[in-house]
Amino acid sequence: MDEQTVFRREMRIPAPPATIFAFLTDPQQILRWMGTQAQFDAQPGGLYLLDVDGTNVVRGAFREVVPVHRLVYSFGWEGNAEVPPASSLVEIDLIEQPDGTLMRMTHSGLPPSAVPAHAKGWTHFLDRLAAVAGGHDLAAAKTPCDGHEA
Repeated sequence: MDEQTVFRREMRIPAPPATIFAFLTDPQQILRWMGTQAQFDAQPGGLYLLDVDGTNVVRGAFREVVPVHRLVYSFGWEGNAEVPPASSLVEIDLIEQPDGTLMRMTHSGLPPSAVPAHAKGWTHFLDRLAAVAGGHDLAAAKTPCDGHEA
């Protein structure tokens, strides 16, 4: 796999895998750290639809769902020829640790030109996930994904 077309992030989150899994698969929970609207059917073949900021909409399908341990879904942007719906793949593994969870995330299949923007977006939102899973209320601090630093 060409490393230039992949974004990887590994992080420790002070929460159990079940808590993080809920923040990744429950439409109401994901809105606490990312997005304005979500429609998920968290089972293989099920819809993954997330309006990130009122303009940018992610569409894909769940490929693998292993409750509290692993999540794989296709990913792409509606109306975007560079990364169209379901054209890339997000894989998330949640590994229980004594102090919480080790989360390993890989977003593959991106065109090289799209990696920097996706890396910036994922870094922003995964930091928010870690904060909310760790017990912080980010509702008042939510910022749109508009390409600007948060």
